[in-house]
Amino acid sequence: MCEDQSGGTPVNGDLPLELTAFVGRSAELAGLARTLDEARLVTVTGPGGVGKSRLAARAAARSAPPDGIARVELAPVRDPEFVDHALVDALGLTDHTTRAPRETLLAHLAGRRLLLVLDGFEHLTAACADLVGELLGRAPGLRVLAVGRRPLGVAGERVFPLEPPAEDEAVELLADRAALHGIALRDDPEVRRLCRRLDGIPLAIELAAGRLRALSPGQLLERLDDRFRLLTGGSRDALPRHRTLRTAIGWSHELCSPEERLLWSRLSVFAGRFDLEAAEYVCCGDGLPSDDVLDVLTELLAQSVITREETPAGVRYRMLDTVRAYGADWLEATGDADRLRRRHRYWYVGLATWCELDWFSPRQREVAARVDADLPNLRCALEFSLADPEEAHLGQFLAGALWFCWVGCGRLAEGRHWLEQAVRLESDHTRPRLKALWVLGYVAILQGDRVPALAALQECREEAERDASATGVAYAEHRTGCLALVTDDMARAERLLRSALERYREIGELNSNVLMGQVELAMARAFLGDLPDAVRLCEDVRVVCDDHGERWARAYALFVLAYAAWSGGDSARARELLTDCLSSAHSFRDLLGSVLSIELLALVTATEGDPAEAAVLQGAAAALWPSVGLPLFGSAYFNAPHELCEARAREQLGDERYEECVRQGTRLDREAAVSRALGWSAASAGAADALPAPRGPVRHTTVPLPPDMREPAASPTRKGGETTG
Repeated sequence: MCEDQSGGTPVNGDLPLELTAFVGRSAELAGLARTLDEARLVTVTGPGGVGKSRLAARAAARSAPPDGIARVELAPVRDPEFVDHALVDALGLTDHTTRAPRETLLAHLAGRRLLLVLDGFEHLTAACADLVGELLGRAPGLRVLAVGRRPLGVAGERVFPLEPPAEDEAVELLADRAALHGIALRDDPEVRRLCRRLDGIPLAIELAAGRLRALSPGQLLERLDDRFRLLTGGSRDALPRHRTLRTAIGWSHELCSPEERLLWSRLSVFAGRFDLEAAEYVCCGDGLPSDDVLDVLTELLAQSVITREETPAGVRYRMLDTVRAYGADWLEATGDADRLRRRHRYWYVGLATWCELDWFSPRQREVAARVDADLPNLRCALEFSLADPEEAHLGQFLAGALWFCWVGCGRLAEGRHWLEQAVRLESDHTRPRLKALWVLGYVAILQGDRVPALAALQECREEAERDASATGVAYAEHRTGCLALVTDDMARAERLLRSALERYREIGELNSNVLMGQVELAMARAFLGDLPDAVRLCEDVRVVCDDHGERWARAYALFVLAYAAWSGGDSARARELLTDCLSSAHSFRDLLGSVLSIELLALVTATEGDPAEAAVLQGAAAALWPSVGLPLFGSAYFNAPHELCEARAREQLGDERYEECVRQGTRLDREAAVSRALGWSAASAGAADALPAPRGPVRHTTVPLPPDMREPAASPTRKGGETTG
């Protein structure tokens, strides 16, 4: 079983490509839109392939509330535990804490008016019903449009049963799809009989249209009738609609060439979307040469067996769930399923390895997009590996190799899930488990869960010393130094971080992790009173990052340098550095880096003489901290600049005005907060004229600092950058 907690459409995002062509259904569309206006929970039901998803997407677009639409594809999700995660992903939420995903959802939805579209939930009905019931009960502005083959069974649910389109619309759909293949169809008796024989089911019609390049409607009808008579023993009675669709899929399968049938079945091992390179590796061999995969794939695309989509990571392909299930049955019947799953797993282990190495390069953003697009298949590979004790080391390796996804791209909760599973398994391969242990410790530190973090890192160090793994010792020591830093034990943090950096030099390790270790050491030095040494360390990091095209660790070095510039009275330079830092952190979904930048921008803004805007930014940061952890880590070092900013703003504004501006900031969501801090959009203000608008040109005013406030505002420790380990 393969979990896919992604597949969500971003709020107010574009419709999936397969939904852009929509024929007929005007009466049903109007009826569903009216029902959505009348009820908070509407479920569109009907047999597979009848067009439920397309109709729901169009109706949702018509009924979009002020805070938009979030669409979640649940068909690839197999484990009910991942339903909450799927919604978190669809809403674009990032949460670094240990709180459950449902708590994150409830906190986010509490004051919003949003339409949630849940598509393909029927195999997860109980979990979805429980979640939807609680969300609707505690988020009064939420509406839900569910799409499945059965109702959810939640109180207040309005069921909207969808039947296949009328004959005229079915004929129109067949003609429209045939035209995509360059075939002009007339509305004649054979065409109408074909549509009736297919019960007007849109997916069946799409498959039939793909055959019109080679066969006439009459020939298609004759072949289809032969198959129906075989299944019904010659009866003239129509098949039930669910059997009609499966029969139409089977008939299309029979008309495929042997190579097309082989590729169809093998492609069923993919969860969600896949690219051509993955298909060529996983599906080739034993009757299908790698060089032939593209040609055969193109034929399946022409026959509507697969669809093509543009994504931020490039062109991807996917199968509709019903078509994929048919192929999976055939793959099991051939006895080749286990071999294909292993090839699938090896491809995605290789992909993760490449992405991890390429994270320390100018391609970091490309890597982030690639991993995001391939997460469903990476999860499938993780589950397959961790289910077999003899191959646990591959699951441990994969969970550890994806550290940059869990840490750098805002997926700590999911990373914790896989890493905890991985380290519970014993294996004869020590090194992969060591890596999973220190990555688990790192993730737990970022979540503010210090006791489990220390336990994992101690276990990692002990095992690494027994195994004489210099790399394992270095990473365990480094992350233990991070833990000391966020708990204000600066002397221990400096000692451990210096030792770890020396170990890295001895083994020749240079990557994002090593650079982050140097930034963390700079923070310890600054907290101990040596700001010039901190600047020297971070300038060195910036040079190395610029040489290698590294952007993520570089952002944290800029953060420290920005604080140094501010403390030296150059607030214009500090703002320039922070703008670069915040832009990079936000592009990686790095919530910690973003909120720290906004906090420091608030202080810079107060220094420049705009206390009202500084208070708005402090409010925006306050709204983000619950998704990061304890505000400013509960540290006296980290909190001192925040207190200075607040004191200055309160003194100049008065308590009432200050609190009013802070409240305005707390109403900004993450995107709006970042836009506000960067001065991107005046629309993000969203408040009465009496409150400050987003900043215009920077005003530079140097304000001397008290001696006891000359520490950097925050540390990047909770966001490191391992590449190998």
